[in-house]
Amino acid sequence: MAVTIKSKSEIELMRESCRLLSLVHEEMRKAIKPGITTYQINKIGEDMIRSFGCIPNFKNYNGFPAAICISVNDEVVHGIPSKKRVLKEGDIVSLDAGLIYKGYHSDAARTHAVGKVSREAEKLMEVTKQSFFEGIKFAKAGCHLYDISAAIGDYAESFGYGVVTDLCGHGIGTELHQDPEIPNYRQKKKGIRLQPGMTLAIEPMINAGTHEVNWSDDGWTVTTKDGSLSAHYENTVLITDGEPEILTLERS
Repeated sequence: MAVTIKSKSEIELMRESCRLLSLVHEEMRKAIKPGITTYQINKIGEDMIRSFGCIPNFKNYNGFPAAICISVNDEVVHGIPSKKRVLKEGDIVSLDAGLIYKGYHSDAARTHAVGKVSREAEKLMEVTKQSFFEGIKFAKAGCHLYDISAAIGDYAESFGYGVVTDLCGHGIGTELHQDPEIPNYRQKKKGIRLQPGMTLAIEPMINAGTHEVNWSDDGWTVTTKDGSLSAHYENTVLITDGEPEILTLERS
């Protein structure tokens, strides 16, 4: 496993890539309301990415046809935007997006409510987001990679939720997916020791029901096997000598 350590200049490029992505996420969030199509949200995201002179890194990645992965309700990840998919009151929608700035990738995901949603949906989104923050308590130099995995999984499972095991987080830099893979559940091994300069895309994918998933006929969309709701929360994170720096969080 070759985990890249970023130089100071590379970290600055990653910071800017991630800062721009946070602005894209904020713009897409504002657009979410009953009646909008996932195609329209994708267009907002892609147009903004290109307006920065950046490249949407998901588009054509292994053949993915859009700039933004948009997954609704029981769709876990990799939902393909469509003019036919109209969001309605009570839905939850996950937006997973990334861009390339001067050769450096960013990656982040958010799950949002469409109008007023059930308490069950609210709680799932809250727990999924908090599981990320439980995980990054261990995203520090000297800790082991799978300390993050265990903290995410233990927290989500304490609510009776299913932690998706078929998909995981990843390193990120000059490629969208780099070593190491970052599972969201407890491992038997410790994993690598974290070092300053590592950049990681940490992304809990949590189901209200069991952890089991299916792949749709489109070859991309992953859904919960039992039809339960699913939420996704992701940030690109920099390991430092101290507390981790969340590069894709919105900054004023």
